[in-house]
Amino acid sequence: MKIAFIGTGNMGGALARAASREPGNQLFLCNRHPEKAARLQTEIGGTVVDYKEAVQQAELLFLGVKPVALPGLCEVLRPLLASRGSGLTIVSMVAGVKLDALRDLLATSLPMIRIMPNTPVSVGEGMILYTASPEADIGGFLQAMRHAGRFLPVEERLMETGMAVSGCGPAYVDLFVEALADAGVAGGLPRRDAIILAAQMVLGSAKLILESGRHPGELKDAVCSPGGTTIQGVRKLEEKGFRSAVIEAVIAAQTA
Repeated sequence: MKIAFIGTGNMGGALARAASREPGNQLFLCNRHPEKAARLQTEIGGTVVDYKEAVQQAELLFLGVKPVALPGLCEVLRPLLASRGSGLTIVSMVAGVKLDALRDLLATSLPMIRIMPNTPVSVGEGMILYTASPEADIGGFLQAMRHAGRFLPVEERLMETGMAVSGCGPAYVDLFVEALADAGVAGGLPRRDAIILAAQMVLGSAKLILESGRHPGELKDAVCSPGGTTIQGVRKLEEKGFRSAVIEAVIAAQTA
């Protein structure tokens, strides 16, 4: 599939890396600073293009710009899309911009998909929420981007809530891993070893939840032996408001 990325920053670049791992994908990289697209090209291949060629070539056109830059970009894209015709699906990862609003900005009836990815797409373990207009080719999109990670369709009204969990969540997990590693260092572990222990534990625990299908609470209980060390640690986390702090962080993020 021919895929163009307008915006090759952190998230656009991560998705482009994922797309490059699917045989048969042909990538076109576009950035308002062409040298940035060129740096990504040296890493993953593809072709550096301008806006016009990105629109002309693409079957999937990813918009990976910041919300503040979207109106200006849409001014450039409107006439290009008007002359493009069918065979193109627009994929937006612009935070906070709903499909109807994007359609108005672009003045187009082309199929659209709105996504909210997270940073682990760069290693093929991302979580990508998506919603789409009825005419969008979801099957083709999922096949082209299958190396990015897991995909979950959600109602558009729930995108911000989902983003607060999976989009912001990596930052919360990073804080948790850092705190665990700090505690390991305090107990005498070398810093690098402490980080590996904490990160692999998080990775394995997440995989166990997904592959076992068991509720996280049940898996937690399985580690907490009566009178054992783990339940004492859980008791201390509860005393310090661990779960409440996480819940409030997610709510704050979705209402920001």
